[in-house]
Amino acid sequence: MKIGILTSGGDCPGLNAVIRGAVLKGIAVHGHEFVGFRDGWRGVVEGDVIELPRTMVRGIAKQGGTILGTSRTNPFENGGGPDVIKAHMDRLGIDAIIAIGGEGTLAAAKRLTDAGLKIVGVPKTVDNDLDATDYTFGFDTAVQIATEAIDRLRTTGESHRRCMIAEVMGRHVGWIALHSGMAAGAHAILIPEQKVSIEQIAQWVKEAHARGRAPLVVVAEGFVPEHMESPHSERGLDTFGRPRLGGIADQLAPELEARTGIETRATILGHIQRGGVPSAFDRVLATRLGMEAIHLVAEGLWGTMVAQRGTDIEHVVFQDALGRLKTVPQKRYDEAAVLFG
Repeated sequence: MKIGILTSGGDCPGLNAVIRGAVLKGIAVHGHEFVGFRDGWRGVVEGDVIELPRTMVRGIAKQGGTILGTSRTNPFENGGGPDVIKAHMDRLGIDAIIAIGGEGTLAAAKRLTDAGLKIVGVPKTVDNDLDATDYTFGFDTAVQIATEAIDRLRTTGESHRRCMIAEVMGRHVGWIALHSGMAAGAHAILIPEQKVSIEQIAQWVKEAHARGRAPLVVVAEGFVPEHMESPHSERGLDTFGRPRLGGIADQLAPELEARTGIETRATILGHIQRGGVPSAFDRVLATRLGMEAIHLVAEGLWGTMVAQRGTDIEHVVFQDALGRLKTVPQKRYDEAAVLFG
């Protein structure tokens, strides 16, 4: 069998480990051939591929990013669609596709599978917001990067007796903010799932300052304070028509300084959270997911994706992975909130 692999959407640590796991198992166990589509769905729509022999994936598990490149191309636009993609697959002798990506990638994969293409999926998102899997690779690395950065902010905050605000990724969910904030000992954690007033945030900051601490606030980019209707965005729209988020920390800093009288600084971590080498946890998880994707191909389980359930790697149909986000439950936020102020 000849299998095409693509990585689509935002990059994250662990993508190369998935590719390696799939290629090594596919060759060693099943004798498959592999090609990689360049730049995600763009390569699929244009039939742009590179060969993926065993030597191509040697030692790449520890590398960040993706050796195949990625993009946010919509495979149903700009001359794409199932007929065009099927024609390229036939021309190149590709029997099936392994699509590695987040909700948008998997939604496109479902539509193409419904149209008759043979596709299986591997979930990818640093936000950890796909409901059908306990963890997605890249999340652990993003949390570690954010935690280290916040620890560094804390030391400079304590030196100047300032309030420090760290903005982390999290468009719809606050898993990165929750985990990195708890790990770093934040005095307030602000996530999209929880509406909080400026007054309450200021109270937490003042309480920490009164104990002689340099207040530390961790906020997800998608956090919406009580006085706002939608997340802060000043960067226009992305290719899917969604607002480019970022900058809520810069909005909060002057508000908190005015209300508390404490000098306040904001830092936006941005794309640094999904760059660099993956953590050991993410390398292992990504490798296992890539290997299990080969099992789905071998069994002809088209329209399904691999998922982590507990410590096991299982599979679910695309439909179960789409349409519902895995948000931070109230209980988890309440646990953290005991430590605020």
